Amino acid sequence: MLEIGEGKITLEEAAAVIIGQKKIRITEGLLSKLEDNFNFLRSFAADKVIYGINTGFGPMAQHKIPFTDRLVLQYNLINSHASGSGKSIEAVYSRAMLFDRLITFCQCKSGVHPDLVLLIKDMLNADLIPVIYEHGGVGASGDLVQLAHMALAIIGDGELHDNGEVKPAGEALQKHKLTPFAIRIREGLAMMNGTSCMTGIGLLNILKAKQLINWMLVISASVNEIFEAYDDHISAPLNEVKLHSGQNTVAAAMRGLLSKSQLLRDRKEHLYYDTQETHFKDKVQEYYSLRCIPQILGPILDTIQQAEAVVMAELNSVSDNPVVDHESKNIYHGGNFHGDYVSLEMDKLKIAITKLSMMSERQLNYLLNDKLNGKLPPFININTIGLNFGLQGIQYTATSTVAENQSLCTPVYVHSIPSNNDNQDLVSMGSNAALIAARVMDNTFEVLAVEALALAQAADCLNKADKLSPKPKEFYQAVRNLSSKIDGDSPRYKEVQAVATFLKGNNPNVIS
Repeated sequence: MLEIGEGKITLEEAAAVIIGQKKIRITEGLLSKLEDNFNFLRSFAADKVIYGINTGFGPMAQHKIPFTDRLVLQYNLINSHASGSGKSIEAVYSRAMLFDRLITFCQCKSGVHPDLVLLIKDMLNADLIPVIYEHGGVGASGDLVQLAHMALAIIGDGELHDNGEVKPAGEALQKHKLTPFAIRIREGLAMMNGTSCMTGIGLLNILKAKQLINWMLVISASVNEIFEAYDDHISAPLNEVKLHSGQNTVAAAMRGLLSKSQLLRDRKEHLYYDTQETHFKDKVQEYYSLRCIPQILGPILDTIQQAEAVVMAELNSVSDNPVVDHESKNIYHGGNFHGDYVSLEMDKLKIAITKLSMMSERQLNYLLNDKLNGKLPPFININTIGLNFGLQGIQYTATSTVAENQSLCTPVYVHSIPSNNDNQDLVSMGSNAALIAARVMDNTFEVLAVEALALAQAADCLNKADKLSPKPKEFYQAVRNLSSKIDGDSPRYKEVQAVATFLKGNNPNVIS
């Protein structure tokens, strides 16, 4: 049970609720503070002009709304903006959005009634998740369209995922003995204002990115072992003269993975001697995709860690407008709903993970190209060259998927288009950035799955599986539990899917 009170939520706690479906409890102290915040808003707004309570929205804020229409205004806002299109977002992403909105309200700066917080808590605990659509949000006045669909379900008029089925929200809530929320003052706007779509999806992107870099470390260690690379490229003396944290962390992680290696070579033993040879059979230096792992994965790690810091700060922030501060007895108008922080990090993250997928594809190409590696048959084909094809077919899948990743790397952060009668004249497109980054993450698991099959085939072909270091050997065995040695030609797509699913569901935790 996760107790939500005064403290900040960590990435591990968020993951436990969103992915692990850990139950939530709201502390009595927090509920009391929410009540104080709500009561202050009700009193303060009674005789003042407050945006979104007794005014229109956006460019129509110049129009005062009669007292008798104030609640109608909130419902009209939700209904008019529930206009998303495209595919529905995966339920786990919508769950992350709902959790983010809960944490925003728990900062006690939105003036919402405690019943709204309790209902969202109950929905998460029952795994009742709003159906939300991909297209619509521009990430400025919040993720308005996506969050309108969330709000629509909360008031009982949208749709909910309930145990894998999509049901009318009112019906699903009633089944679980929950009552749709009735708006009190400004909860319609409060549910829609903010960065919950981009932040929720961004949070899951970070978790996936951390898995991917950990798997890439294990895979890269395996490639180096299989080809008996020299060990000095991961050495401390070489990497410590480059003063980047990520590079040194990656190099240290590689040394840890390979500390018991029987296959890596010491340059001093093989090359640091007087010789009359004029041509060396083995490479004096490996290709960059093997030799420059700290220098390539290092900045990717730094990017992931920066994105994590920004997204977790956003999760624990107040992304509402106006901000209702009962402690200072004031209401502040501004733009905390703007999503530039998250949007920029999602663009950076997708570029970094695309580079990771490119490294995997280049290592795969090295494994399959006998002219490059000099140790394996073409496409690691152990049968008749020409008649049989080895891994030739699945290489196309990796190449095509990496090319798609590269095409998705166009920055979204700078693609602002003014909207809302130019009231929203500079927007973040953060929900688009997060959704595109999510596609890059999923694509990259598929690329790594193809390389994993090639690695296992190479280890079998060279009879090196039993000599691998503990983690690479464990990885080899996991892949072989889901696939067979490629002896003859048969469809391999199910094996690629099985390995990709395994990678998504596990994390070797080489770097925490």
